[in-house]
This record gives sequence, structure tokens and C-alpha cells, in this order.
Amino acid sequence: MPRTFEQHSASPLPPPLDPDAFDVGSTEDSLDRLVAATDRSGDLFRIHAPGRHSDTWILNNPADIKRVLVTNHRNYTKGVGLDRVRILLGDGIMTSEGDLWRRQRRMIQPFFHRRVIEHFATTIDAEVEARMALWTRAAETGEPVSITAEMSELTLSIIVRAIFSEDLAWLTERMGQNPFALVTEHAARDLQFAYRFRGLVRLVGELVARRRTEGLERHDFLGMLMAARDKETGARMPDRELLDEAMTLIVAGHETSASALNWTWYLLATHPEADARVAAEVAGLDPAVRLSYADVEGLQHTQAALFEAMRLYPPGWILSRRTIADDVLSGHRIPAGTDVMLSPYLIQRHPAHWDAPTAYRPERFLDDDPRDRWIYIPFAAGPRHCVGENFAMYEMTVHIARVASRWRMEYLDEGPLEIEAAINLRTRGEFRMRLHPR
Repeated sequence: MPRTFEQHSASPLPPPLDPDAFDVGSTEDSLDRLVAATDRSGDLFRIHAPGRHSDTWILNNPADIKRVLVTNHRNYTKGVGLDRVRILLGDGIMTSEGDLWRRQRRMIQPFFHRRVIEHFATTIDAEVEARMALWTRAAETGEPVSITAEMSELTLSIIVRAIFSEDLAWLTERMGQNPFALVTEHAARDLQFAYRFRGLVRLVGELVARRRTEGLERHDFLGMLMAARDKETGARMPDRELLDEAMTLIVAGHETSASALNWTWYLLATHPEADARVAAEVAGLDPAVRLSYADVEGLQHTQAALFEAMRLYPPGWILSRRTIADDVLSGHRIPAGTDVMLSPYLIQRHPAHWDAPTAYRPERFLDDDPRDRWIYIPFAAGPRHCVGENFAMYEMTVHIARVASRWRMEYLDEGPLEIEAAINLRTRGEFRMRLHPR
């Protein structure tokens, strides 16, 4: 049998083993230790994970990232941590694999076309304006606003309205309160939260049954899930999968956007020149006119502010995969069943690829200089990139534009924010802003 190029070029030796042994992603100081290990060991190395009695390969080479996420993605499944996420989300698109995942992806992908996203513009505007109305009194009195809490509540209100539309009132009546408030009230994503959150599946299932029995048609994400058909078989999504996808949309549609907006407001408030460019761009917006998808794409300084915030603080700070069969990364043979991790946080701050990598410079996303696409992956990349990327960018840009056209944020807490690298990259604790009229 002829030897392939990869077989011929692969080193029989694994990459270096970093002296610091720990389970990446399972310790509170995982990010700090991962940064230190990268400084010591380079762009491809191993870390021994005592909890799994095996080594995890850490890769920060753009070519390796492309291979794992795109070129040879069929050779990789989701890796470490998947079981914990599955307890929370079931077999939704974030956790499923193989043929099930491919069928789900085919059925869900059309939901996030730009024309469909524009359908939710009224919902997004209404939730943004409602939140701004609550801020008006605080702005008038000089009372501080907890941006962290506000972003969490805003993004949750947007996504649950997009999923359930007017039936959110029915769900609230059934529970006696907003059943999804626990998403913002219980910050830890532990087993207690997972148990309570999964307890809502039955409630959503009752809503699905009610819609079918009463013939209710709703133009929301739940309605789209109910109406979706597999193009190959014509079959609809089984109820269990439908409910898992609905619950996945709630968590995924809330937490990443909340984190990204939280960091963006902090960075704009502490970088007056960048804030001034955004303010100048949105100064002429009419609050009574809905922003189209094209309008949002035209807000280049506003989107650059978001892009740069997600470069420095990507909500999904680490991606985990596991090899199905042997592969080759940077010339080293990687055995089947090996845990592989790559970090958007590390590659997006890599000094070999970014000038002044730790500086907040939104203008770097305004130039036309060619950039390797594999060094900027806040929404991952390839077939498993975040399906909701367009929705997230639309809602976040609309919010930034509406708020920045009205107020300037003053950061009130002392010193830089601390990072909490949990499931998402969050600020450790809340921070406050004072709102000043433009």
C-alpha cells in the first residue's frame, strides 16, 4: 500500500509534554495555566490530565486548527466536557454527533438566514427599547447600572421572545412567573441548575401539544422547529429532538451574547476614542426606524467594536475535540481517541498573528489587509461553527447602536475586570456603569 504524504511526514514522537499537569477546563485557574503552558511549550504540546489518566493535545497553529475544524473534521467528535453539557441540553445541535447532528443542522440552518433574522427585528427592537426605558430613570438620577446583570436579562428576554413569541405569557401563567428567569438568577452551570432547567422541558412540551391541538401557528423559532422537515426524508423532527433544540436555543442564544456585550461595553467605556467613533456612526439613527440586516452590516465601527471585544474575550474560550482515527498535526502522529483542545482566546491573542495582541483596537477590523481566517474564530469555524452567529451579531449590533446613540457609559469600578473562564468567558462578578447623555 503506498504511503501517503501524511504517513511519510509524520513524526513517530508526540509533541512535548508540558510539566504542568491539570484537567483543562475543569479547574478555576485553567485559563491562566493554559496561557503559561503555551508560553513555555509553543503552539503544539501535551498536558497530562490526571482526572482522565491521559494527555490532552493543545494546538495553536492555524494550519492545525483548520485541519481539526474543517479539512478533516469528520475524524473528530466533540471532546471533553460533552457529558456535562448533554445533561443540560440533551441531544441538541451543540451535543449531537454523526448522522443525527447532520440532519439537525440541515433542518435548523435555514432559521438563521438573514431574511429570517430580519423577521425578528421588531422583537429585538422592542426588547432593547424596553430595557432602555428602564435605564432612563437611572440616567436621570445618576444611579449606577449593573451592565453584567442587564446584558444577561436583555439577551434572555430577546431569545425567549424569539422562541415563544406571544406564548411566553401562557408559559408564565402556567408557572406563576417567568419560567426562564432561573437562567439569569442561577449563574453557576452546575448539576442543580441543569436539573431545574431540564425540568422545564415538560412545560415546553405542553406548549407544543397545545399549539398542535388548537392549530396555533406562530412565526417564532419554536414554530419553525415544529414545521421543519428533513429535505431527504420529509420527516419532521421527533418531539424529543425538538424540545432539546428549543432548550439549546435558550442557553446558547443567551449566554454568549450576554458575555460579548458585557465585555464590549467595558472596553468601549475604558477606550474613549473607540467609543467616540461608534457614537459618531450611530448619532443619526432614528429610533423609530427599524434597522435592516443591511443597515446593521453598514455600521462598520459598531461591528468592529464587537469583533475586537470577541477577539480579546471570546465567549467560547476553548473548543474540545477527540480523534476517531489516527491523524497528523504539525507533523506529529496523533492516535485515535486522543483529546484535542484549541483555544480561540490563545490564537486570537497570539503575537505571531496580531500586532499589539492585548490592546483593544477595533480599527484592525476595518482595514483590508489579508488575515488568516483561522486566527479569528470566536464562533468556531467549519461545519460546526455557531449556527446562530448571524442572529447574535444582529441583536448585539442593534443594542450597541441604540444605546450608544443615546448615552455614554462611565465605568465606575476600580481596576481591570477579572476573567472567569467557566463554560463561557465571563467577568468575575458584576460591574457598574453610569449613563451620561450624548
